[in-house]
Amino acid sequence: MSTPTKASSKAVSSTGKGTPKVGTGAKGSSGPGKDAGERKRSTPIMLSIALVALLMAAPLIFMLSTSLKSNNEMADRALRLIPSSPTFENFTEIIGAPATPVERWFLNSMVAATLHTILVLVVASMAAYALARLDFPGKKFLTAIILATIFVPAISLIIPSYNIVDSLGWLDTMTAIIVPGAAGAFGVFFLRQFFLSLPMELEEAALLDGANRWTIFTKLVVPLSGGPMATLALLSFLTNWNDFLWPLYVLFSPERLTLQPGLSTLNGAFATDYATIMAGGVIASIPVLILFAISQRFVIEGVARSGVKG
Repeated sequence: MSTPTKASSKAVSSTGKGTPKVGTGAKGSSGPGKDAGERKRSTPIMLSIALVALLMAAPLIFMLSTSLKSNNEMADRALRLIPSSPTFENFTEIIGAPATPVERWFLNSMVAATLHTILVLVVASMAAYALARLDFPGKKFLTAIILATIFVPAISLIIPSYNIVDSLGWLDTMTAIIVPGAAGAFGVFFLRQFFLSLPMELEEAALLDGANRWTIFTKLVVPLSGGPMATLALLSFLTNWNDFLWPLYVLFSPERLTLQPGLSTLNGAFATDYATIMAGGVIASIPVLILFAISQRFVIEGVARSGVKG
């Protein structure tokens, strides 16, 4: 038989056995150590991203640096990233010169790329919606044929396209660089993927309310497609803006040239003025950089949402 003192001591020891110690944190709790560990793990990733960004921006930096160098500095064999005496004489040499109407070429490129982009959005969106939502005979076969044209090299279509443009009387006109390529398969496939990801219930509700297919397309589907449409618009604009070979084939008059083939005339027969050519490259890059800076949020959203459903 135990004494009261021993019993009370056993009770105290039994009740105090599971008491947590003061000052010890729960397992998995966040603290300064965890934050430091996360920062330590993310540092190599951030450095890798910065290195890739620097490699991507290096040609643009070199182009800008070269465009600000004088002819004497370009003759020097020493490679300097920062010009010793920056000058804008290369820009003034090509801007306003009768032999190199850069302003006219720039305007032609802006008009052609803008109208081409609008035409691509109209044609591709309607074709993509028909392939995504409408039922008609031969739909699967037609979809397969359209998607198969993505794998056809564009260079192999230059001669047939030239013959078609010639027969239509479009040679040496802006129409020759606006209309061809406006019904490309990539835009149809890109928007079709997004339209397939939209809930069918939205369109079914609109049909029950008395809306027809055209109303649903223009009032419901297109407003919901801001991201993919902006992405396709940017890609179409860049494709037409940077096109060099096709305008070189179909445009003959110097005043009708676009910026890319026009800048190629700056290259002399016996010498190459690299600083002047780089100045033209800087001029050609400004609209593209501005457009991408404005629409980069829509591009990321459009690419992320257009591959949801096959």
